[in-house]
Amino acid sequence: MRKLALAGAVALAALSVPIHEMLGAGDAGTSASSLYSQSAAQAIPGALAECGTAPSNVDAFCSHRENLSYLLLDARSGTVLASDWPGSESPIPLGSLVKPFTALAYGEKHNFKYPVHLCRGTASGCWRPRGHGRIGLESAIANSCNSYFRMLTHNLRADDLQPIATMFRLQMPDAGSSGASLAGIGADWLISPLALVRAYVELSQRSDQPGVREILAGLAQSGRAGTGAEVDRALRHSTALVKTGTAPCTHARHAPGDGFVIAMLPADHPEILLMVRVHGTTGSHAAKIAGELLRRVE
Repeated sequence: MRKLALAGAVALAALSVPIHEMLGAGDAGTSASSLYSQSAAQAIPGALAECGTAPSNVDAFCSHRENLSYLLLDARSGTVLASDWPGSESPIPLGSLVKPFTALAYGEKHNFKYPVHLCRGTASGCWRPRGHGRIGLESAIANSCNSYFRMLTHNLRADDLQPIATMFRLQMPDAGSSGASLAGIGADWLISPLALVRAYVELSQRSDQPGVREILAGLAQSGRAGTGAEVDRALRHSTALVKTGTAPCTHARHAPGDGFVIAMLPADHPEILLMVRVHGTTGSHAAKIAGELLRRVE
């Protein structure tokens, strides 16, 4: 047991290295962007600006333009390249987008060993009525399996999130939160969109660290065949790391929920990150809109 505890402590120490120390002096904090990210900074705002001048535009993002918020970041430095998201520094519920960090909190307590779970759909609290069957962490991330994360968080409390929240500079969940609410099911864990996208940037820079490997593999699987598959489907020359989420609506004009997606590409060495929120829809539909926007960058 002592060896396991020591291994966990070593892994946690590795996770705690800040992104600016990991990247090296030449990259950390720089405002310099790659040609790819510079292209994205022009193409995405430009595509959205065209919506008002080209009524015949059939892209889905144009039909949702008034209900769409986005943040575009350089995925190497965390620099915001372009945005249209009023209040992006205000904490809101972000649904399943928090699941990767919940998984790291569980891993920190269990030597980064993740169980296999039988998702029985509605009977075990999943959004997918027929369930996902036997599922491990990677597929649970890819398919945003609520049943898996209900199991994973069964014995978690808000305090258990403290080390991971501190490492990734995320707001903490409500002090009394426990169980599934720590996996974004409900509205107990409020995080600002800007803090979350920067946490994903840092996550992508830790690909060789315990727990992170499995999570990034799940994000890649999401883009290929999971809840974020509409992103890869839209891309012609690359693939993406994708996480979707659906959360309670926080707009003045209330809807049953809002759809969120975070996409980082290229998947093997992310250079840009796009986060999209679409009012009154689901995360999988937000992925379709993000995919259309990212196709303009290729």
